Amino acid sequence: MADVGSLSLLVKSLTRDVDERREAVGLLLELTEISAVQRRIGRIQGCIVMLVSMLNGDDPTACHDAGKLLVALSNNTQNALHMAEAGYFKPLVRYLKEGSDMGKILMATAISRIELTDQSRASLGEEGAIEPLVKMFKTGKLEAKLSALNALQNLSMLTENIQRLISSGIVVPLLQLLFSVTSVLMTLREPASAILARIAQSESILVNKDVAQQMLSLLNLSSPVIQFHLLQALNSIASHSRASKVRKKMEESGAVQLLLPFLTESNLKNRTAALNLLYTLSKDSPEELMEQLGEYQLNNIVNIICSSTSEGEKAAAIGILSNFPISKKKATDVLKKSNLLPILVSIMSSSESTSMPRTNWLMECIAGLFIRFTVASDKKLQLLSAELGVIPLLVKLLSSGSVVAKCRAATSLAQLSQNSLALRKSRKSRWTCIPHSAEAFCEVHDGYCIVKNTFCLVKAGAVSPLIKILEREEREADEAVLDALATLLQDEIWENGSNYIARMSVFQAIIKVLESGNVKAQEKALWILERIFRIEEHRTQYGESAQVVLIDLAQNGDPRLKSLVAKVLAQLELLQPQSSYF
Repeated sequence: MADVGSLSLLVKSLTRDVDERREAVGLLLELTEISAVQRRIGRIQGCIVMLVSMLNGDDPTACHDAGKLLVALSNNTQNALHMAEAGYFKPLVRYLKEGSDMGKILMATAISRIELTDQSRASLGEEGAIEPLVKMFKTGKLEAKLSALNALQNLSMLTENIQRLISSGIVVPLLQLLFSVTSVLMTLREPASAILARIAQSESILVNKDVAQQMLSLLNLSSPVIQFHLLQALNSIASHSRASKVRKKMEESGAVQLLLPFLTESNLKNRTAALNLLYTLSKDSPEELMEQLGEYQLNNIVNIICSSTSEGEKAAAIGILSNFPISKKKATDVLKKSNLLPILVSIMSSSESTSMPRTNWLMECIAGLFIRFTVASDKKLQLLSAELGVIPLLVKLLSSGSVVAKCRAATSLAQLSQNSLALRKSRKSRWTCIPHSAEAFCEVHDGYCIVKNTFCLVKAGAVSPLIKILEREEREADEAVLDALATLLQDEIWENGSNYIARMSVFQAIIKVLESGNVKAQEKALWILERIFRIEEHRTQYGESAQVVLIDLAQNGDPRLKSLVAKVLAQLELLQPQSSYF
């Protein structure tokens, strides 16, 4: 029974029915008391894979015997490696903890080379593989350090293992290694920087004070691969919700000046990573960033937008520009001079509607930058935007964009619509040389409106999609949408506008905002409702439906809404004009 032929037959029986399988594994277990048999069994093709499969099976007896047999076979390091390849990691972890130096290196090397699934990475983390690997990295010789780092790099691909790495105290030794100038340790720096980039994704890294400043100081001392990992790590750290002080320190440490040379870097990955970090920093302090960017750097960013084939890189570059304060006219002039606007129109026109995060981010950033080019105080710039086709793109975003893109599109449309009344051609004008078509007549503005000339929301087909945004569950765009609708209720045209938006079914959308919106949105919604209810027909049709939410707001709403709610309730004759609510 101990010869290879007989053992092979027994191993084949492991694939048969339950009873035969149980008997075969039991017999193999008995035979392993012979050391020669142990060596032979492990070499039989498929044996270890089948035993691991039985270990996870439903038969308690076979499972127990398979487990004992695997323990016996694991005395051989080669068998332990085969078990790891089959997804059974206990023997491998045991060697990492208790094996010889060479045994530890063998096991660490195996972890780095095996194509691990996330489930396998989780198993290794739970079995305790990370702590001995970190110890190998800290105290071992060069070969041990390298094999441990490569193994940890593979395990760090799983988010759950990142916390284990941080808890093991690996961050400081990794940074010390990156600062090392010892030539023999240079080969360790790339995997070390890759692990740091993974660890930085966890907010727990913030317990290591000054880690971002240390990484910044390494940027110019590193190879392109290490620079990429450091830039990734810095962006992850800066992006954490509790990292506002870290971001401020990074800026004070000269982060922007360190990053600007990357804008002309030929390495796409590094250039994109630097742009992502600049974008993250620009969200907190856009004015400070803008002060450090001259016309040359702004043009570099525009050149990236023009020439890049990467959506992520374009989005980061556009995002940086969109974060600059709109009040800074100098930036607007530079961007206008660089012909950025037609480029943005082209990018958005050629992008298909998709739920891909990167495409959504790109659309959000372009929509944010359109706000600069549609500012109400600059009619010439608005006219340029309209002539280039910005308005139809904004209207399209109202239906197809993310909630952030919808909000930004609504903001631009509100800015444009503020000037529609002044730009519309009155039907009473004697000086109109060319007769206008009936289609151009706008019932809200009581004149002739052409989208490219008057930026009219009605003629642009924007009103219905604006109202639909208010009907949705997301509330982030409420204020911008209500601002846009409010432009149709200006003093000269409030009656026409009220009738029009009422006919477009705005009422239920307004009620939804009053029920679920924030205080500012509720305030704007009440302002619109008060204008609508000035008309008796609308009070009669919608007044009763509005009573419940209005009374609830009067009793339980924010005190800032008190006088506005009272005004609307008085319109519905539910409150006396001399009430203490006013």
